[in-house]
Amino acid sequence: MPELPALVQALLNPRAYPEPSHHIELEQTQLSFAFLTGDYVYKVKKAVDFGFLDFTTLEKRRFFCEQEVVLNRRLCPDIYLGVVAITRQGRDIAIGGDGEVIEYAVKMRQLPRERMMDRLLPRGQVTPGMVERVAGKVADFHSRAEVIGEERGCGGLETVLVNTEENFVQTEKYIGVSIPENAYHAIKSYSDCFVEENASLFTERVRRGRVRDCHGDLHAAHVCFCNDICIYDCIEFNDRFRYGDVASEVAFLAMDLDHYGRVNLSRQFVNAYMAASQDAELETLLNFYKCYRAYVRGKVEGFKLDDPHIAKAEKEKILAIARDYFELADSYTMQSGSK
Repeated sequence: MPELPALVQALLNPRAYPEPSHHIELEQTQLSFAFLTGDYVYKVKKAVDFGFLDFTTLEKRRFFCEQEVVLNRRLCPDIYLGVVAITRQGRDIAIGGDGEVIEYAVKMRQLPRERMMDRLLPRGQVTPGMVERVAGKVADFHSRAEVIGEERGCGGLETVLVNTEENFVQTEKYIGVSIPENAYHAIKSYSDCFVEENASLFTERVRRGRVRDCHGDLHAAHVCFCNDICIYDCIEFNDRFRYGDVASEVAFLAMDLDHYGRVNLSRQFVNAYMAASQDAELETLLNFYKCYRAYVRGKVEGFKLDDPHIAKAEKEKILAIARDYFELADSYTMQSGSK
């Protein structure tokens, strides 16, 4: 296991927390360290800069912690409790306290892991009724979300072009590692052709109010079936990734259901959303956005391969997941007859 930063090591000590805790569990992504106490989660952002996000200063990390709380309360109002300071006094590091503020964390109630959609799917414990409830919640959320009009210059054709091109630029280094060269070029060709041929539709969707301030990261790991459906961990660090066509958001979860081999549930989710939203037009964009979202998941998993704090054994699992998502993205180009 790679050596963890001193702050992380300190926060693995139960005495660093204001609540009585017997054991602290660490989970991490390419963007954050999450400390699970049993009742709460304290999420600390890594001091990283990926171009599309910048967490390199304490002030930026504090700001984006606050954004994370505000934005996620839209779909999980009772889970996101606030932003807390991490302080140092002498040699002691603690959550809260009167010492020097050295970091910030998002404090959340800990959700039950066994009720996460990505845990339930492999066990065959997600039903059509459950995905229909998720579809209804997402459709209701979209109906109330801020409309992003043409004057904002975000979420329309230009944003689609920027986002897709950024994907291909940022994954060039992974060609032959997590994505085969032929798949890379096939997906890029399909994406470029689709956008060119449907440019007017992307623009029209903005005019019709279908581009909204969405969740931005709606996949199975971010859906929890607890007392109510909690959809958490939205994109807070880049408006460009959160402002988008609702079709892209729907395609994200539909794609992930495909990834878990539940094509039937994927179709059920899409149909239920279209019925609730009266947005049958999104069907035209569905396959393109599924391809885009699968590619994003492959890219994001690939980024973890460069993280010095993630163990080699874990990276082997990550590489397999990244390859699976890129393979899924490639499959959508074949379904479209554009390969």
